[in-house]
Amino acid sequence: MGGGGNDGDGDWAVLPCPPLAEVTLALVGKIGTGKSATANCILGKEAFASERSYLSVTETCQKSSTTFQDGCVTRTVNVIDTPGLFDMEISIEDARKEIVKCIEMSKHGIHAMLMVFSAEARFSCEEQETVESIKLFFGDKILDHIILVFTRGDEVGDEVAWKKMLAGRSPKYLKNMLKLCQNRVVLFDNKTSNMEHRDMQRKKLLDVVDSVISNNCGRVFSYQMSPNIQKVHDRHDEVSVDGYSAEMINEQLTHITKTVDENLNSTEEEIRRLRESLEKSQKEHDNVQQEIANAENLKRLDHEKHNEQKEEFNKLKEELEKERQEAKKRTEQEIKRLMESLEKANSEKENYKSMYEKKCIIM
Repeated sequence: MGGGGNDGDGDWAVLPCPPLAEVTLALVGKIGTGKSATANCILGKEAFASERSYLSVTETCQKSSTTFQDGCVTRTVNVIDTPGLFDMEISIEDARKEIVKCIEMSKHGIHAMLMVFSAEARFSCEEQETVESIKLFFGDKILDHIILVFTRGDEVGDEVAWKKMLAGRSPKYLKNMLKLCQNRVVLFDNKTSNMEHRDMQRKKLLDVVDSVISNNCGRVFSYQMSPNIQKVHDRHDEVSVDGYSAEMINEQLTHITKTVDENLNSTEEEIRRLRESLEKSQKEHDNVQQEIANAENLKRLDHEKHNEQKEEFNKLKEELEKERQEAKKRTEQEIKRLMESLEKANSEKENYKSMYEKKCIIM
């Protein structure tokens, strides 16, 4: 494997020590994401049944191993394939029982858990519930061991552009998940027949696995790290000692899965309540925004009306002033005409008076 590093594709640390000679991986996820095909691609052989189906092809936990030469080091990879979650033909309780068994199948614990998604499918509430189900069942410490694996790499195209899209235009929950997993993301093409490409993507995946091992100081994930699985393991020991049948184990598993289901249902109910509250708040916000827009529109109309009235008033004022000036001018002209007429009349009067006086003198 070469000891880690990320070749510029992620945020995981460069390993300070050689990789382990043997690692164990567990694959989880909902049905149809290509878990079994990914497991086969990692192993380099058809160890698990894999086909396109609406039902889970894997119904029980299965384990297979492969050994290959990596330079001067011989490495063994143990892969555990688990049933798909949210399969209508397999109850959630049975699926979780099988996933719990994968811990028991790993002799020294699990070094990394590969959470498998399809790169071509939208990240929906079902994917979110898958993540929450795994977290509830295994506990928060499993996050230190999780690697997000996206299949359908053949349909994605440009991996660099896809990773930029994943970091920038993905749902908030997925962004948070990427942050919690320290951007440990691997894109897989399970359909390629190019052996060089298959070896390259397996090497890239194991580089991330080695970084997980290094970040956890070599500590594996085991049943001691999960209270739920610890209860099952302790009960299993008691049954083995007392000679009870496997029915008691199933009873305990049923109780635990029921508890987890109740917690998950409570979480789903809280998510639903918060979603309704958010929608209500958004609706109220939209109503307030509409009222503000209406108020601003009324204010604008009022302002326009005020400007129109002011403009009309100024226009009338100008017309009145113009009329006043014209009336003043006409009045002055009329007074001038009357004065001229008066002067003319006085002049004629004086002329008549003078003529009269002269006539009287002659007589």
